[in-house]
Amino acid sequence: MKKFLLVCCAIATCGIHAATNEMVVNVGKTGAPIQKTMYGIFFEDINYAADGGLYAEMVKNRSFEFPQHLMGWKAFGKVEVKDDGPFERNPHYVRLSYAGHKDKHTGLENEGFFGIATKKDASYRFTVWARCPEGGKSRIVVQVVDNASIGESQVMASCKVDVEGKEWKKYTATFTVNATKQKQSLRLFLRRSGKNAITTTDVEHISLFPTDTWMGRENGMRRDLAQALSDLQPGVFRFPGGCIVEGTDLATRYQWKNSVGPVENRPLNENRWHYTFEHRFFPDYYQSYGLGFFEFFQLCEDFGCEALPVISCGLSCQFQNPDPKQKGAHVPTDSLDEYIQDALDLIEFANGSTDTKWGKVRADMGHPSPFGLHYLAIGNEQWDYKDNPAFTERLKRFLDVLKKQHPEIKYIGTTGPDSEGSRFEMLQPKMKELKADLYDEHFYRPESWFTDSLNRHRYDSYDRKGPKVFAGEYACHGKGKKWNHFNAALLEAAFMTGFERNADVVHMATYAPLFAHTEGWQWRPDMIWYDNLRMMRTCSYYVQQLYSIYKGTYFLPLTMNGKAVASDSDQNGLSASAVKGNEKGEVIIKVVNTGKEAQPLNIRLKGIKNLKQAKVITLHTDDALAENTLDAPDKIAPKEMTQEVSGNTFATTIPANAFCVYILK
Repeated sequence: MKKFLLVCCAIATCGIHAATNEMVVNVGKTGAPIQKTMYGIFFEDINYAADGGLYAEMVKNRSFEFPQHLMGWKAFGKVEVKDDGPFERNPHYVRLSYAGHKDKHTGLENEGFFGIATKKDASYRFTVWARCPEGGKSRIVVQVVDNASIGESQVMASCKVDVEGKEWKKYTATFTVNATKQKQSLRLFLRRSGKNAITTTDVEHISLFPTDTWMGRENGMRRDLAQALSDLQPGVFRFPGGCIVEGTDLATRYQWKNSVGPVENRPLNENRWHYTFEHRFFPDYYQSYGLGFFEFFQLCEDFGCEALPVISCGLSCQFQNPDPKQKGAHVPTDSLDEYIQDALDLIEFANGSTDTKWGKVRADMGHPSPFGLHYLAIGNEQWDYKDNPAFTERLKRFLDVLKKQHPEIKYIGTTGPDSEGSRFEMLQPKMKELKADLYDEHFYRPESWFTDSLNRHRYDSYDRKGPKVFAGEYACHGKGKKWNHFNAALLEAAFMTGFERNADVVHMATYAPLFAHTEGWQWRPDMIWYDNLRMMRTCSYYVQQLYSIYKGTYFLPLTMNGKAVASDSDQNGLSASAVKGNEKGEVIIKVVNTGKEAQPLNIRLKGIKNLKQAKVITLHTDDALAENTLDAPDKIAPKEMTQEVSGNTFATTIPANAFCVYILK
């Protein structure tokens, strides 16, 4: 902290001869309320965000339902895949039988998601559904193995499961490992029980979780990743996507009903991202639905935020199926009843009493009280054509039914995949015509877009009487350097001052994508990166976190030379916004300096006589292209200091390449 104070003093001294930027905050003139949903999370299962990421399951293809039923597994001895198992929607299982000689072995080995990682002294829970189809007893020896070990044994940890009887049962064993290792496998051996001969044994839904999951749940989330989400203090959580909502075809769209109920009976779904990019190809990328709508709602409850599920409107991905009349690619508008009923059933699942069909499903999963759903998005990045209202015609069908039966829900449409252009201009007025409550804007754009004057002032001229804006997917993509470097995050921070300045129009915003596995990514930049043991919060993460934690309650007018501060040509690279804090007498000012020179600031609070204290939080680096890494996750992180203040003016200097939050009391 002393070092940081010396740096701040040095910057202030160096900038003493520069012209001071005078900012005035009118504390007595309260503007629009800052919605509790203003800053939040958007989750999509891309970059191995669910299986292999947030969802803590460590076994790939645990129910043998991949099209290649043993993908992810190595089989040895006498192994047979069968399809008349105990779970209707996951019928496949494996039969293990005597290998034919006492010195031969039968079993399976699973590679996990980019390996199976364990931490020293941590405990893990192994579960399996099993039976002896011919009766009798058997034993399964379970091992975590390091095949590359140069030690005497490959075995890092082991346990055993004794199976008995012809009926399918769930068996559980817990073990502790003796080393931290990144690249291991899970190995199962079929063994004899006691002195008996080896007995044929069937195994299904083979699973391995750390016992230390988020909230300690058995079907739980990876603790460090869930904690990072909680630390964002999000106001809204949009799920499950994204393009996976649409699917490459209707059969592979995300179907929420398949993601609830007993986890063993949730059917596999093909993830459209496994083949979308040939240059980063992952043919074993599927969705187990272990992280399903129940778990998403649970996380929203954990984080204290609003749930925002997105449902299919009957259009599969229009990028991949551009012909709106393509047979089988899209649901005809007169055949949408099933899709609309899915939406009604989802509201019942979230909000219905336990004596309703879907409310009972929720209760049977362990949550008898309603989740309290208030928002529902219909469609993802859909659009209309000049001669065919492909999206809005379908949206109208949904809204006509949903608004009548559930007027308490706010419904969200979309302006498609573009932030401007013909599709955006066509859709934006139609959202008002259809009386959508909000509409979803997406913009993944380069630095030049974020620095353009039109976009810095994007929402200043929006219709104040139209639907509210949900900036549902956005990020700055550095030209030629699409990674999470500091400059991209800084431009995002500058742009976000416009959200607050226009809080009467912008009600939600979620950066995207959220997660990326270092060995399984297909899209970048992303907010949080991880491997199987470590995770890293990017500079963009910290920008989102600071905005969310210090979003305040009401917008306060902030001007410099009589106009809003949005990096205009006469504003020295500065963008700024101000809000009332959550505590009485607290004012929060966010200032971004995208320039190459430190800037002296005088922030005068009009309507306050005497300030007492200033807390200053600074996110800064001299190298605009620097980034955090897994090896140096805290290289760039917010730093905090406090100082005494008197009068109604706070004098300070903001460094070049810096985002600062000033909390004045």
